[in-house]
Amino acid sequence: MQQFFQTAPLTGFPDPAPRSYEARHAALARRAAAEGMVLLKNEGNALPLAPGCRVALYGMGALHTVKGGTGSGDVNARASVSICSGLRAASLTIANEAWLERCEAIYAKARAGWRALIWNKLETKQQPHFFASYVNTPFEVPPCPPPEFCECDAVFYVLSRTAGEGADRRLRPGDYLLCAAERRDLEQLCALYSSVILVLNTGGILDLSFLDEMPRIRAVLLLSQPGMEGGHAFADVVLGKVSPCGRLTDTWPLLPQDHICMRPENRSAVCAGAVPYREGIYVGYRYFDTFGVPVRYGFGHGLSYTEFTVETQNLSLCPSPQASAELTVTVRNTGARYSARQVVQVYATCPLGGLHKEARRLVCYGKTRTLAPQSAQSLTLRFPLERLASYDAAAGGKTLCAGNYHLWVGASLAGARHVGALSLCQPVLVEKLDRLWPEFDDVDTLFPSAERCAAWRQSLDEALLARALPVVRVDPCAFSKTPKAPHAEPGPGALQRAGAIAAALSDEQLIRLCVGQWSRETESQLGAAGVSVPGSAGETSAAAGDAGVPPMVLADGPAGLRLNKVYFEKNGAPIIAPLEQCFEGGYLALSEYDPGGTRRYQYCTAFPIGTLLAQTWDTALLGEVGRAVGREMELFRVSLWLAPGMNIHRDPLCGRNFEYFSEDPLLSGLTAAAVAGGVQSCPGRGVTIKHFACNNQEQLRTESNSIVSERALREIYLRGFEIAVKAAQPMAIMTGYNLVNGVHAANSRALCTHIAREEWRFSGLFMTDWDSTSSLRCTPEGCILAGNDLMMPGSRRECAALASALESGALPRAALRRCAANVICAALCSGAAPGGSPDAHDPAGQ
Repeated sequence: MQQFFQTAPLTGFPDPAPRSYEARHAALARRAAAEGMVLLKNEGNALPLAPGCRVALYGMGALHTVKGGTGSGDVNARASVSICSGLRAASLTIANEAWLERCEAIYAKARAGWRALIWNKLETKQQPHFFASYVNTPFEVPPCPPPEFCECDAVFYVLSRTAGEGADRRLRPGDYLLCAAERRDLEQLCALYSSVILVLNTGGILDLSFLDEMPRIRAVLLLSQPGMEGGHAFADVVLGKVSPCGRLTDTWPLLPQDHICMRPENRSAVCAGAVPYREGIYVGYRYFDTFGVPVRYGFGHGLSYTEFTVETQNLSLCPSPQASAELTVTVRNTGARYSARQVVQVYATCPLGGLHKEARRLVCYGKTRTLAPQSAQSLTLRFPLERLASYDAAAGGKTLCAGNYHLWVGASLAGARHVGALSLCQPVLVEKLDRLWPEFDDVDTLFPSAERCAAWRQSLDEALLARALPVVRVDPCAFSKTPKAPHAEPGPGALQRAGAIAAALSDEQLIRLCVGQWSRETESQLGAAGVSVPGSAGETSAAAGDAGVPPMVLADGPAGLRLNKVYFEKNGAPIIAPLEQCFEGGYLALSEYDPGGTRRYQYCTAFPIGTLLAQTWDTALLGEVGRAVGREMELFRVSLWLAPGMNIHRDPLCGRNFEYFSEDPLLSGLTAAAVAGGVQSCPGRGVTIKHFACNNQEQLRTESNSIVSERALREIYLRGFEIAVKAAQPMAIMTGYNLVNGVHAANSRALCTHIAREEWRFSGLFMTDWDSTSSLRCTPEGCILAGNDLMMPGSRRECAALASALESGALPRAALRRCAANVICAALCSGAAPGGSPDAHDPAGQ
C-alpha cells in the first residue's frame, strides 16, 4: 500500500482555516434540520415566538444539544451549535444565564467522570479493548439543578437522550422513561409558568405519557438529533422563519406496553438472542391502524404554523414505463400569516384475497414548495401498481388479488381521506419468486379478525357508491410478463476487465483482495481501521496494485463522514492514531496527542441523523445532502461511504434506530435511494446500504437470530433494500451482524446471491460488517460461498481460513475468483482508480 502514499497527495489541509465547502454544507445541514423537525403539539399558538423576546432555557440539552448518535454513527465535526448558542445568535435574550452556568459545571464534571469510567473498565479488564469499553459505556446526561423562576416570554425544557452502536436503549428511567430529576423539573416548571414548551432532543421514541398529567406543556417540538447546525435550525423554526414541515416516520404509542416489542415476553426474547418476529407484517402503524390501538402521535403526523386543504382532483392509470396509478392533488395554504410546505401522503387498503392484510399501507408521497398564504400548488403523485402487491407463497410470489384497492390521501395517516379506488377483476402474479424459508411460515402469530377486516372493506366498497367516488378499472394485461432486466453494468467494460484481472491473479492475491487491509494486529479495529485516510473505517487491499487495482478507502456514516479532524503525517504518510483519538473529537484521550510530524486537518459536515432526514419526506433535499457527502468524499479521497443505514424501526429500543429512517419500508427505500443517488452523482463515489437484513437490535448483535416468516421478510424487512437497489444501484451492500432464520447474514446465500443478485439484479459489491467472522456462526469461507465478496476490516485469521478452505476443497477457486472480481470491479469504478474520478483534492478549499 505504501506505493499509493507516494503517488497520491495526502488528504486534508495544512492549516485549520475554514473552507468554502464547509459554509455551503453547513447551510444545507441547517436547512435539512429545520425541514425535518416535527411540531407534535402547539396549543394556544405557543409557537412561534416573537423576534427579540426573552426566553428561559432548562434541561442540559439546551447547553449541550445532542447532534447525533455515538459509535460509528458519530461525525467529528469542526463545531456543533447548541440550542442556547442558536437562540443567542438569533438575538434572543436568555433570561437564566446564571442557572445555565451552574449546569455547565455539572456537565463538565459528568463528562470527565464518563471518560474515567471508560478507561477504568479497560484497566480492570472489564472490557477487552477501547472500542468495546466506549460503546458499552454510554454517556448519561446528568441532572440539572432545580429550575428557578425568572421573568421571560417563553420557557423551553430540552429533554435529551444519547444512543449508539453496541448497546440497546433500555425501558427504564433516564432512557425510554423520564427519570426522577426530569419529572421533578417539569413539574416545577409547570408550577412556575403557565406555558412550557418541551423540546425532544432524541434519536428515537420516548414515553410521553407524562403529558397527560402536565397540561401546561402547551407545545412539543421533536428536535430529534439535528447535526452540527441544530441550534441555528431550532431558532429558524421557533421564530417562524421556517414553518415546521417535518412529519413523523414512526408511530409514538400512548403507553410503552402498547408497542408489541415493549411487552415483557418480547424483551426476554431480545435478551435470549433468538428473537421470533411474531407480529409478522404488523410492524409500526400497520399494527396500530389494523388493530385499532390508539396512539399518541401517529405515523405521518406533524403540525404547521398555518392550515392547509388537500383536495384530490383526478385519479387515473399510466401504462408505461410500468403500470402505475396517478393522482392529481391540489394543496392550498389557507392561513393568513405564514408561508409553509405541506407533505401529502397516499395510502392504500388492499383487498384480502385469502390473505390477512394491514388496514392501510403507504404507497406514495410528495411535498409542496413553500406556499405563501392563500396560494396553492398542484402535485402529481404517481406510484407503480406493484406497490399494492403482497407476497403469497401459495400463489408463487408477489400477487395482486382481485377486488377494490381503496386509496386515501392526506397530510398524515390519521388525517387521510378515502378518495377512490382501483379495481382489478382477476388476480395477477406480478413476480414469481422462489420460496427460500418455508419452514418459518408459522412464526407469525398475530392476526387481525378476518370478519372485522372483511366488514371494513365492505363498508369502503359501499362508500364508493354512496359518495360517488371514482373507481378506475385496471386491465390485468397491463402486467405483461417481461423477462428480468440484465444486471446493471457498474462501469463501461468494468465487469469484463475485472474478470480478466482476477483470472490472472495467484490464490494468495485473490484471498487478499477478499479480505480488507488490516492496520492493527493486537487491538480491535472496530471504528477506525483505515491507513491512508486517518479516522476512516478501513480500506481494501493493494494486493493487485501491479494490475492497476487500487485500494478503496471506506468511511463511516450515516450523518456524514466520520474521519479524524486532526492528524499527523511524517515522511509523506499519515501516522495511525490510537483509537481514542477517533471518537468524540478526541475528547476521550487522556493526554494531548502529538507523535511528531506535521498536523493536517479534515473537517467534515455533521448532517442530521437518518431519522430526521427521513422526517423531511423530501427526496430532492435528500439528494442534495447526498451530493454534499459525495463532494466531501472527493475532497478526502473516500471511495465508499458506509451509509445509508436503512433497517426498519421494528423495536423502539434498538440502539441504532437513529441511523435508520422509519418503521415503513417504502419510506425507508425511497429515502435511501435519494441519498444514494446524490452521493453517486459524484463520479467514483459510492454508498453502502446496510445492514442487510433484520439488524434490529444491538444486544448480542453478532449472535442474535432474527426468526422471520418469508412474507414479513419480503414485505417489510427486505422491501426497503429492494427499492434502493432497483432505484439507485448502490455501489455496495453491507450484511448485518445478526443471523436470519438460523444463518448468519454474512453467510446467507439466500440473501446475498439469490435475492440481491438474482432477483433484484444487484451488480455491486457485498461486504461484511466489521469483524463479522468473529461470530461463532460466521466463517470466512461461508462468506465467499454466500457471495459476500469482502471481509472487513480484515485479519490474518481470515486469510488463513480462506487458504485452508481452498486447499481442502471446501472453497471452490471459482467462487473465490468471482468474489475477488467483484472487489476489483468496485475498485476500478471508484474514485481511487486512475481516471476513475476527477481529482477533487482541493488544497485551496474552494
